[in-house]
Amino acid sequence: MPTDDPYQYQSGFGNHFSSEALKDALPKDQNTPQRCPYGLYAEQLSGTAFTVSRSQNQRTWFYRIHPSVIHRPFQPYRKGEHGIIGTFDAKTTEPTPTQIRWLPFEVPDSADVDFVDGLHTIGGAGDTALKNGLAIHIYTATVSMHQRAFCNSDGDILIVPQQGCLDITTEFGPIFVAPNEIVVIQRGMRFSVALPDGPVRGYILEVFDGHFELPDLGPIGANGLANSRDFQTPVAKYENTNDQWEVINKYQGELFVATQEHSPYDVVAWHGNYAPYKYNLACFAAINSVSFDHVDPSVFTTLTCKSAHPGTAVADFVIFPPRFEVQMHTFRPPYFHRNCMSEFMGLIHGEYEGKKKGFLPGGASLHSMMTPHGPDAATVEHAISRELNPCRVADGTQAFMFESMFQLRLTKWAVDNSQRDHDYYQAWQDIPITFNPDQK
Repeated sequence: MPTDDPYQYQSGFGNHFSSEALKDALPKDQNTPQRCPYGLYAEQLSGTAFTVSRSQNQRTWFYRIHPSVIHRPFQPYRKGEHGIIGTFDAKTTEPTPTQIRWLPFEVPDSADVDFVDGLHTIGGAGDTALKNGLAIHIYTATVSMHQRAFCNSDGDILIVPQQGCLDITTEFGPIFVAPNEIVVIQRGMRFSVALPDGPVRGYILEVFDGHFELPDLGPIGANGLANSRDFQTPVAKYENTNDQWEVINKYQGELFVATQEHSPYDVVAWHGNYAPYKYNLACFAAINSVSFDHVDPSVFTTLTCKSAHPGTAVADFVIFPPRFEVQMHTFRPPYFHRNCMSEFMGLIHGEYEGKKKGFLPGGASLHSMMTPHGPDAATVEHAISRELNPCRVADGTQAFMFESMFQLRLTKWAVDNSQRDHDYYQAWQDIPITFNPDQK
């Protein structure tokens, strides 16, 4: 698997970036001169309302060969069976408090499934039309997108590759992302996905309102967890073609397609703070207990999309990276709990320390709000009998969690999926009962 990234990036999170593929393509001293350099057109992409506070305002100015408005009308996209939705109600989804696990999702046998056609929704909450809620998707693909661009009008997406690298072309420039990296592409940004090393599989977290940001560090201080300097944003690179392209737009959970006679990636220069970015999970600086007890998993939050309720998230992206465990007289695996958040977990590679069997790379689990869960029987038995010495945990492993304040509903595709593990409940049935009223 190729892991060498062929592209250059600008570093930082939430910065105001400037990039130009031709010298002096960015206008001087203003955004919309009467005539832009090189005969380009100015076009603004807004990620927030014009009048939000300056600290929250997100927008980017493009300087492009064709205004993106030059296209034919959108029509419903009906090629194949697309499995995405935008409203999570009783008509389209079903709820369950049962612990659910899926074995690795199958990569299609067909030789012509690209990123768009390989999208399937697992579940979610809310309604894209009301800009309230989130969705969780799985993607699988066997071929690159050819003369096609994808644009999501419903929200921001956080992509977690599990199998295969993604070579992503965006209006801002190219991004190369490999397993153990993530990429965030925000609402309204057009992109295409090429597959440099064959079939791919991965996970997507979509939020309908707000944007991902770095979590507050509080008593941790100024450094730690995901540091701003490790996020990477592309540099400008443009195409000037007269080929026919399809632009596929996800709008209220439906797909629409429009055609145009030029590449959507004709941006010669841009500046702004609304841009896609990638992050290598190996850069995460883990924080944990160095004395006793198991720290809450919130210390592993990498990105968060905040809700209107302080301290509560529309969605958190949480990872469980390789690290040392040193807590003494402590049950070290994740403790048993019932949570007021919904937890969807996936595994990129390795073996998650809380599950000895059945939780596999490319698979997933869902523990609904207030549904009990925790380590499986084999993990418990080892944890209560082992000698507690400082040791490494999760080497060669990368598990992650999408956590949300919303109660998630599942799609029929997820409920009936052939990879659903109906024996998941067996993971806890053999937990040893060690109660003895005569012995403390």
